[in-house]
Amino acid sequence: MPFNSLLVNSRGFTLIELIIGIVVLSISLSIVSTLISPAEEKSADQILQVKAAELGQSFLNDISSRAFDHNSDMAGGRLRCGEAKLDGSANPCSSVLGPEVGEDSRDLFNDVDDFNGYELKVNAQGESLHTSYTNFEIDVVVEYDGLSLGLADGNAKLITVTITTPLGTEIKFATHKANF
Repeated sequence: MPFNSLLVNSRGFTLIELIIGIVVLSISLSIVSTLISPAEEKSADQILQVKAAELGQSFLNDISSRAFDHNSDMAGGRLRCGEAKLDGSANPCSSVLGPEVGEDSRDLFNDVDDFNGYELKVNAQGESLHTSYTNFEIDVVVEYDGLSLGLADGNAKLITVTITTPLGTEIKFATHKANF
């Protein structure tokens, strides 16, 4: 075998071939990384949605456990707002939804509408929530909504708890509290 034929067959890549290979590789890597990034964010959002569900359900349970109205019997039962008292005097339901005078912390809230406009991230004992909930947002709205249940408007309150995750996903949880 002649010496010249060995030299021709053992040549490597040229500089232009290397540059073209690097450009093709960088374009394909940028495409792959653009496809992976949203999938990574979506998987994190699923974990945050589970945490939001736990937080929202916890708030709904706490709020629903309170009395219907400040003018109702706090233990439930005999005295309901909107009905006459035993002595015949009027006992109207609250016209302004929100905490009454002096109810400035969650542990003093005694009826569901005290939570209207509530946004604090504390538990029922007034302690801060775990640090993993730091970037979550909480918003509570309480409004009269008996009509959607086929009741008089003042006989039910709709409690809506909105939890916003750190990625901006807004999740709403709602329940009704009836006046009985």
